Amino acid sequence: MEHNLLFNALIYLAAAVAAVPIAKRLGLGAVLGYLLAGMAIGPWGLRLIDNVEDILHFSEFGVVLLLFLIGLELDPKRLWSLRRPIFGWGSAQVGAVTLALFGAAVAVGIDWKTALIAALGMSLSSTAIALATLGERKLTATPAGSASFAILLFQDIAAIPMIAIVPVLGVAAAHGSGEGWSGAAKVAAVIAALIVGGRYLVRPLLRLIAQTELREIFTAFALLLVIAIGLLMQTVGMSMALGSFLAGVLLADSEYRHALETDIEPFKGLLLGLFFIAVGMSVDFGLFLAQPWLILGLVAAFLAIKLSVLYLLSKLFKIARAQQFLFAVLLSQGGEFAFVVFGAAATAHVFTQETSSILVVVVALSMVTTPLLLVLYDKLLEPWFRRSTQRPPDEIDDNENPVIIAGFGRFGQIIGRLLHANQFGLTVLDHDPDQIDLLRKFGFKVFYGDATRIDLLRTAGIAKARLLVVAIDDVEGSVKLVAAVRHAFPQLQIIARARNVTHYFELMNLGVTVIERETFESALQLGRQALRHLGFDAYHARQAAMKFRTHNLQTLHELYPHHKDQQKMVSIAKKAREELEEMFAHDRTLCEDSPTGDWDDEIIPLGQRSKENHKEKT
Repeated sequence: MEHNLLFNALIYLAAAVAAVPIAKRLGLGAVLGYLLAGMAIGPWGLRLIDNVEDILHFSEFGVVLLLFLIGLELDPKRLWSLRRPIFGWGSAQVGAVTLALFGAAVAVGIDWKTALIAALGMSLSSTAIALATLGERKLTATPAGSASFAILLFQDIAAIPMIAIVPVLGVAAAHGSGEGWSGAAKVAAVIAALIVGGRYLVRPLLRLIAQTELREIFTAFALLLVIAIGLLMQTVGMSMALGSFLAGVLLADSEYRHALETDIEPFKGLLLGLFFIAVGMSVDFGLFLAQPWLILGLVAAFLAIKLSVLYLLSKLFKIARAQQFLFAVLLSQGGEFAFVVFGAAATAHVFTQETSSILVVVVALSMVTTPLLLVLYDKLLEPWFRRSTQRPPDEIDDNENPVIIAGFGRFGQIIGRLLHANQFGLTVLDHDPDQIDLLRKFGFKVFYGDATRIDLLRTAGIAKARLLVVAIDDVEGSVKLVAAVRHAFPQLQIIARARNVTHYFELMNLGVTVIERETFESALQLGRQALRHLGFDAYHARQAAMKFRTHNLQTLHELYPHHKDQQKMVSIAKKAREELEEMFAHDRTLCEDSPTGDWDDEIIPLGQRSKENHKEKT
C-alpha cells in the first residue's frame, strides 16, 4: 500500500503509542512492544506498510545515534582501560559461538562455506536490542551489563572483516591483493582524520555555534556531525555505528558533551523505536508458514547453542552466578549486521537467496525471543537464583534487649547508633548479608533474617522488648511486619519509618502512632537553610519551618479519615494550602518587629564554623 511520508509517520507513531504501553504494562518491555507493532502493520499483518527495506536502512540511524551517545560517556582513558574485555572477551565470544554454530552446521551436512558465513553472521548480537534492554532495566553498570557492552563493541568491529571475507569465499573473488592494503590505508587515514578533526576542528566549531545561542542550530550541527562521520566511515567500508562511536569518544571530555546528549537523545529514542518496528515488519511470515517446522527448529537450535556457549563464557569471565543466565540472554539473539552479512553472501553466491531469506527470518525471530526470555528470567530464574543463594537465618541467642530494630540500612543505622550511644541494648535484624558482615566489623550485634517472620522475632526476644523500631525500606514488608506484631504482641510499642503518605496511612490503620516520613524532616531542614540564604534571619527561618511542619502534620491527620476518597482529599489539601499561604502572609508583616536575639549565630556552615572556632582559640 503506497502512502506519502506523513501518512507513514502517522502509522508508525500510532502503532508505537498503542503497542508499547500495553507491552510495558504486561511486563514484556518496550522492545517487544515495538517488534509486535511492526508485525501488526507490516506486509504480513494489516499491510499498512510495504516498503520495509527502505525503512530498515533509515531506522538503522537510531543505532548510529545510540553508539554516538555511548561514546560520549567514555573518554579515551576509560576506553583504553576496557581494552581487555573488548578484545579479550569479545574475540572469545565471537570465536566460541562461531565455532559451535559452524560445527553443528557441518555435522548435519551443510556445505562448509555456507556454514562458516552463517555461523559468523549469527555469532553477532543485536546492539540495539541489548543496549536498549540494559538501559531500560538500568543494568549497564552491572557485571553482566559491562561485559555485554564490551562484547557488543567488539562485534561492531568484527563485522567489517566478516563482510570483507564473504566475496573471497564466493564466486566474486577479490581482484588483486593491492585492494586490501589500499582499503586498510583508507581506514587508517579516516580514523586519523577523525582524531585530529575532533580535537582541533569540531570543538572550535561547536564553540562558535554555541555562541549564536540558537538551540535549533546547535541541534542541527549535532545531527550533521553524526551523519557526516557515519557516511565517511561507510565510504571506506567501515560501520557507520563504529564511526559514530569513535566520534563520541573523541568528544567525551568536551564541555559540550551534555548539550550534545540532551539534543540527540530524543532522535535516538524515536529512531531506535522505528528500527525495532522495521525489524518486526521484516519477519517473512510467508516463508515461515511455508516451512514452519524447519524455521522453528533452526531458531530453537540457534538459541540453544548460543545460550549454552554464552553461559559457559559467563563462568570464564567470572560474572556473578545470579547474572550468568541474564548475560547469556542479553546476547542470545542475532544482530543487525547479520542481515548485511547474509545479503553480501547471497550476492557473492556463497549461498542461495532462499537460504539467505530463511536465515534472515531466523535472526528476526531470535530478536523477538529476547524480551520473552527476559520475562522468563524475571518470573522464574531470578527468584530461584535469589532463593538458592540466600543464606539461612542466623542463630539468635535468647536475650532481653529492650529494643529490636528491623532494617539496618542508612535510616535504621542512625537510630541504632543514637540508642547505642545512650547505653540501650539493641537486637538488630536485616536481610542484606554484605551489610551485616560489614556492620559486625564495627561491633554491632546484627543478625541475618526475615524480620517479618514472627518465630524469628520471638527468638530475638520481642516478648520481653519495650520497643520495636520498623526501619524496613520495603513498604509491603513493613506493613506485613507491623500487622504480624500487632496481632501477636498488641501491647508492644512500635515506632516506624514511612516511605510516603500512603505508607503513613497504612501504618496508622494498624495503630502505629509514632511515624516519621523518611525524607520529610531532612527536606524541612534544608528548606530552612534555603530561607537563610534567601535573606531570612535564623529566628524567622526556624519559625517558618516549624509552622510548616505543624501545619503539614495537622493536614495529614485531617486527611487520614478520608484517605480512600480522592475527591475529598483534594478538597482538604487545597484548603490547607490556602490557609498556610494566608498564615505566612500574615507572619511576613510581623517579621520586622519580631525579636531575633542571638538566633543569627544558630545556622553556620560547617567549614565557616571551624574557621571561627580556630580564630577564637588563637
